[in-house]
Amino acid sequence: MSVAVWWPAFTLGAWGTFFFDQLLTVWAASIGALIVVLFQPRGRPRVLKALALLVPTLWLVLTALPLQEDDLGAFVLDLVAIFVALLSVPATIWVLARVMWPEFGEDISRGRRVLVVAAVVLVGVASFLLGVNQERFLTCGDFTISGNSEPPGCVPGPPN
Repeated sequence: MSVAVWWPAFTLGAWGTFFFDQLLTVWAASIGALIVVLFQPRGRPRVLKALALLVPTLWLVLTALPLQEDDLGAFVLDLVAIFVALLSVPATIWVLARVMWPEFGEDISRGRRVLVVAAVVLVGVASFLLGVNQERFLTCGDFTISGNSEPPGCVPGPPN
């Protein structure tokens, strides 16, 4: 889950936004997980999981609305995008892990689950801070050679 969270958090810090490919990847994974959750042969419905997995679809629907930059709806859309990138990614990965390895969620105590969530949050926050401070350890050349655009405030120079 940490691997899936670090790049969106870093891009939010470095560029101040999430890239569309990250959000669409989360959307595709969440739809796949949603289909599995809806058709699981278990007794009780998985309403909370299904609602969490619908958040990326909500973001996608909201992006289709004709909103102005200074509109309240645009602000809400930005908040939903942040929620999608930072919270739906781990939730989607958790659901997919439970589908692929059913004993994964059952054999982990509540304390260990909290530890997993805390670790993912820590990696997300650290990645965001690394993105905010990218000019301290990366150059514009590092971004260019990796195929990324140069973030605002990058330090000119060749790749490290």
